[in-house]
Amino acid sequence: MQPGWQQKFVRALSPALALGAAALVLFVTLSPAHAQTLDFPQAMPDEISAIRQQPALGATALPLAPGQQPLTPALLANYVKRQQALRAVDVTLAGPQPELTSDLLMGYISRGSLAGGNTALSAIASFTEPTPPRPVPSVSSDLLASYIQNGYQPTAKRVEAANSERECLAQAIYHEARGETATGQLAVANIIVNRARSAKFPGSLCGVIYQNAEKGRYRCQFTFACDGRDDTPGERRAWARSQDLAKKVYAEYALGDEIGILPDSALYYHTTAVHPSWANTFSRVAAVDSHIFYAP
Repeated sequence: MQPGWQQKFVRALSPALALGAAALVLFVTLSPAHAQTLDFPQAMPDEISAIRQQPALGATALPLAPGQQPLTPALLANYVKRQQALRAVDVTLAGPQPELTSDLLMGYISRGSLAGGNTALSAIASFTEPTPPRPVPSVSSDLLASYIQNGYQPTAKRVEAANSERECLAQAIYHEARGETATGQLAVANIIVNRARSAKFPGSLCGVIYQNAEKGRYRCQFTFACDGRDDTPGERRAWARSQDLAKKVYAEYALGDEIGILPDSALYYHTTAVHPSWANTFSRVAAVDSHIFYAP
């Protein structure tokens, strides 16, 4: 089918229409009426610019390395004069400043808050919010004086006391149960710790072990402490075992841990070779190796 005259006309006119549309878009884009208005920062006032161009370190503009130029009266006078000139310039030379309204202030605060911290808000809060009360110190002079009076000891003295306690305990384990098993020796040490923790006996291991030793032979709680014999250990291996056990037991005693062999109520014991009269008045709680242990 041959195209009609209408189709021929449209085909001939299409390039012209396309060219006209492109020209219209280009005209609108470049037209001054639609150009964007850009606000640039206002220029620095000439007076300030001139002062800032002056050298800050003396009569020459050539900067010197730090520390190479001595501080002379002329240099100091130059610096003071320059600072005075800068402070004397009217900072509103660029034109009248807008009135500080509440909207302007809130706009400044909101812009500053975008950075995560705002010095303006902090400054305002420091004047408007009440000052928080100062924390009361937990250590007062009276409390410190009471602590010193009722048990304070320098570190060196505390170490000395700990070593003495371990030594007393090792002596008791050695002389009372060096032929026993580890469990039997621990049971004897358990009795000593129970007594030190009981209000019925002295409050230290040495105090328990040597209680009444000054009253004479065989009038103390532990025979070796007042039998008049030399207490120096003669069996090195047994003494080493007693010392090792004393260290472990003392650590548990100092930390308040339970020894765990006997109940806390067990306070007395005797060997199976004797039967003292007081044994009938107490409750028997355990028998370990050659010792029998009792609780009141």
